[in-house]
Amino acid sequence: MKQKDSGSILEHFLILPDPRRENHNTKRHKLIDIVVITILAVICGADDWPTVVAWAEQREDWLRQFLELPDGVPSRFTFARVFSLLDPKEFQQCFFGWVKAVNRKTKGQVVAIDGKTNRRSYGQAERPLHVVTAFATASGVALGQLATDRKSNEITAVPKLLKLLELSGCIITADAMSCQKKIVRTIVKQGADYLLAVKGNQKMLQADVQTLLRHGHDQNWQNMRSDYCESSDTDHGRIEVRKCFTISDPKLLKAIGVSRDDWPGLKSIAEVTCQRTERGKTTIATRYYISSLPGNARQILKASRDHWQIENNLHWSLDVSFREDESRVRMGHAQENLAAVRKIALAMLRQAPTRHGGIKSRRLQAGWDDDYLLAVAGIRV
Repeated sequence: MKQKDSGSILEHFLILPDPRRENHNTKRHKLIDIVVITILAVICGADDWPTVVAWAEQREDWLRQFLELPDGVPSRFTFARVFSLLDPKEFQQCFFGWVKAVNRKTKGQVVAIDGKTNRRSYGQAERPLHVVTAFATASGVALGQLATDRKSNEITAVPKLLKLLELSGCIITADAMSCQKKIVRTIVKQGADYLLAVKGNQKMLQADVQTLLRHGHDQNWQNMRSDYCESSDTDHGRIEVRKCFTISDPKLLKAIGVSRDDWPGLKSIAEVTCQRTERGKTTIATRYYISSLPGNARQILKASRDHWQIENNLHWSLDVSFREDESRVRMGHAQENLAAVRKIALAMLRQAPTRHGGIKSRRLQAGWDDDYLLAVAGIRV
């Protein structure tokens, strides 16, 4: 296969170790052919192995322009078996390499960390696959993913994922589950800043943060290092007003026990209030945060809003455009590896030459237009 530049999938997946035995008499297909066909088919709308095979059989002559296909198109059983055997860690290394090539500028971006459960990816006596993802909100690219252990949760997976990524200069955002001292230490060691939600899982911290912010309101923020900003949006009859208060006075933070000794790098705490009015009904939601950022209310408000892009631009797209929640692939490591393939396909579609329509429309257009598909995948024939 020829590639256009370092963003070509070939360059990064050629190094993927083949899990099949070298002398196995059924090893009739090249691993790179299986992987590339899967990625291209998923880009074009395939969501299961039979559809991947059907797409490849219709495109076999075209695929031979850049793939060898020594024994034709593999069967769906071959695709299922190979992806179930592929080591997710090895597949992730290829994924990370491709992401670094296409997303060179991460410094200064908000990187949102969150988990997602693939609800139908389980069998008897098994839990559904739960994957933690790091998402660069400005570029719209998943930087990496890591499945949680079947007997564990996100708290143990997040530090492992963070250590695999280049995060220097980034702002890491996460929900309250990730508000853990071990995770904070990992973020600081990686040279990044953090903005972490505070809720009931850290009761003492939550109480201290709320007490100090309430004191700030009572004193009208006089004689303390603080900041405030407000923004509003009007869209489709909905009015949203967001307010952010921050305190970055080290003496006050230390006075209530919220110190850098407990939470490395801590420089500020924040209260973000969102008031939404729609159809005459008003709701108010208040969230609390700790951060290593210097207390600029506008910066913290923007980062807190950017965090939700992992839900709106990643998880929603995977479920709606790629039907991830409906996937019943369960054998071995196949579902975890397919989750990475979907994220690669989504990032390719977002970074490809502009086409009209959303991700679902672009998948269809890639299936109709071979030139567009080659441009999406970075392949040159």
